[in-house]
Amino acid sequence: MSSSTCYHCGDPCERTIIHFDDKDFCCNGCKTVYEIFQSSGLEEYYDIEAAAGATPREIANKFDFLDNSDVVQKLLDFDEDGVQVVQFHIPHMHCSSCIWVLENLNKLHGSIKTSQVDFPKRKVRVTFENEKLNLKELAILLARIGYEPSIALEDYSKAKKKVDRKLIYKLGVAGFSFGNVMLLSFPEYFEVQEFWLDQYKPFFRWLMFAFSLPVVFYASQDYFKAAFKGLRSKLLNIDVPIALGILTLFLRSTADIIFDFGSGFFDSLTGLVFFLLVGRFFQQKTYAHLSFERDYKSYFPIGVTRLRNNTTEENIEIYKIKQGDRLLVRNQEIIPVDSILISGNAQIDYSFVTGESESVPKASGDKLYAGGKQLGGLLEVEALKSVSQSYLTQLWSNSAFSKNKASEFQTLTDAIGKRFTLAVLTIAIAATSFWLWYEPSKALNVFTAVLIIACPCAIALAAPFTLGNLLRIFGRNGFYLKDTNTIERLAKVDTLVFDKTGTLTSNSGNTIVYEGLELTDDEASLLKNTLRASNHPLSRELYGILEDQEIMTLDDFVEKMGKGVQGTFAGHSIKVGSANFVGNRNAHVQETSVHISSDEKYRGRFVFKSKYREGLVSLFKQLVKNFSLVILSGDNDGEREKLGKMFPFQLPMFFNQKPKDKLEFIQNVQRHSNVLMVGDGLNDAGALAQSNVGVAVSEDVNVFSPACDAILDAKKLTFLDRFLQLSKQSINIIKLSFLLSLCYNVIGLYFAVTGQLMPVIAAILMPLSSISIVVFTTVATNYISTKLNTPNT
Repeated sequence: MSSSTCYHCGDPCERTIIHFDDKDFCCNGCKTVYEIFQSSGLEEYYDIEAAAGATPREIANKFDFLDNSDVVQKLLDFDEDGVQVVQFHIPHMHCSSCIWVLENLNKLHGSIKTSQVDFPKRKVRVTFENEKLNLKELAILLARIGYEPSIALEDYSKAKKKVDRKLIYKLGVAGFSFGNVMLLSFPEYFEVQEFWLDQYKPFFRWLMFAFSLPVVFYASQDYFKAAFKGLRSKLLNIDVPIALGILTLFLRSTADIIFDFGSGFFDSLTGLVFFLLVGRFFQQKTYAHLSFERDYKSYFPIGVTRLRNNTTEENIEIYKIKQGDRLLVRNQEIIPVDSILISGNAQIDYSFVTGESESVPKASGDKLYAGGKQLGGLLEVEALKSVSQSYLTQLWSNSAFSKNKASEFQTLTDAIGKRFTLAVLTIAIAATSFWLWYEPSKALNVFTAVLIIACPCAIALAAPFTLGNLLRIFGRNGFYLKDTNTIERLAKVDTLVFDKTGTLTSNSGNTIVYEGLELTDDEASLLKNTLRASNHPLSRELYGILEDQEIMTLDDFVEKMGKGVQGTFAGHSIKVGSANFVGNRNAHVQETSVHISSDEKYRGRFVFKSKYREGLVSLFKQLVKNFSLVILSGDNDGEREKLGKMFPFQLPMFFNQKPKDKLEFIQNVQRHSNVLMVGDGLNDAGALAQSNVGVAVSEDVNVFSPACDAILDAKKLTFLDRFLQLSKQSINIIKLSFLLSLCYNVIGLYFAVTGQLMPVIAAILMPLSSISIVVFTTVATNYISTKLNTPNT
């Protein structure tokens, strides 16, 4: 086999090498894209980044649904005076060459006016004239150059999301007010004696009051709302003492300037809200190119081909499918509804729906379930149900998909909030009682001073900055979490449940082992050429690993649906397929195998063994020290023995688990444990949603992954134990931050309960405590994250 790599896509040229223009290409598709770029003046594509392209896929009839005007209108962002604007998601976009060519689409077609790339979201926005170029032709043009747009039912049915910038606006208001109030407060701090400052001192104080109004009534309103909701639900969350502190600061400061007692604490008030909002903003890390809320709509096509009067083809929206409709399903297309197979060679891949790794052959009259992918030729099917009533969509009616994990989980900060609030109120009442007895004139001053200085700003910042920084560190290492709440839930996990297919195994192919008599050169040549004519996925995979043979035209080729293929040349024949088809009735049926017979004599079999991810054994050895581990698979139990030998400890394994079985299993385990579910497909979606934390493993984080709490790059699966360990350590950092904050509160409370709290003391202590917490949590999380760079032992 040649070691040459394709000039366009960089893949090895395994089957054939196509030489053109002194360059090697792995297929005619890559060669064609190269020719298109050369003839369109886009040859600079290869100078920016070498081998950045992708092999174009088969696109025949794939975008026919874009002939439907109703579908087109719902996909377009703009359509007027012959100009249309559309935004496509391009999963393959990954480098500067991709950006360059997608922003120069006008060189490929004169009707394209502009194209703008949003790289973080992997999207391109194209403005084009539809007189000579329609939406379907644009999609085909992109697919031809290796940038096939992903157009799913989700894009069609989902309303445009509005970007919520309220937090940014509030942060801006608080920052502006804080800066100005600090500036106006400096003369008060240092008691500067200057004629004009003394003359305008009342004006400056009322100006500070004015700056504080939008901070209290706009920027901090979320804390008041959260505190009110907590009290109404009889819960003392962390927002209660924060809201109490903000309100006390404002009322006390207002009273001070009204009665000319002093300048008040407007600097501490605006600074408090500003630092709190900075913490909230830091916590609000999002990954624009990822979606954690995907369901079957991200997987289904927008339109399908229906046979009208059983003869004429028409493209219709998927929601218009009715019971009894005759539909056409082509190679690599998704079966949109539960249906009956009428005609065609069906080889259905249900791996993304049930977890079964081996494709299933179906005969005329068999039932096909929605979500399966056809691997082969054209099928004609008859719809049994509408989309909303089909098997796959019914999975989403389970209550697990509507639960809000974050709202059901009490964070560490809220748990501290209840105790903190009671402690502050107790100290305030006790100190006030003493001063009412000893010197009543100071009682109110002491009461408000305690509430002001004990406001839990530093406590409220500890979790956002610790978890927010860890969220970013995880993201840089291929572990993308939905929010910081997920980290706290990760820290409490004690049971890990793993799917097998696509999670523990790699999607890059199987390990194929030959068991049997050695084939002669003539038999090997006939086998290779017979497999060349077959479209079965196992045949294609086996074809790819066999040595190159001279291409010859077979005298006869027969493919028996669901059984195998037979090729004949020069009076010799070879059969490839199931054990029964080739005449071996004693084979083990649990293992995925392709059997071979030559001239009706059995020769042997190729056994397809799942290829497990590297480092899996060492990962499980680390995890089993601290967690209970379970394997939960929709596949058959053909791999049970191999898995048992891989791990030097007892590991519970459950096979043939349907999606509903997985969800119910998680529910049962949750009665006594906190569960982390690790899966990859729609068949795991229910279990991912039900678990305390659901992690979707993805070979490419930019393409489909089911609804989950986190997306883990498959190459980083072996880091899972360290991610879990860091989650636990982050909680310890938060607790240490609470102790540090308590030290500041003790110092501040001394001044408060003794009646000595001055604005300048509050102005020093409150920002100092906030800044020190931010520095401590940032340094601590960066330090513990160094473990991600050390190898597993």
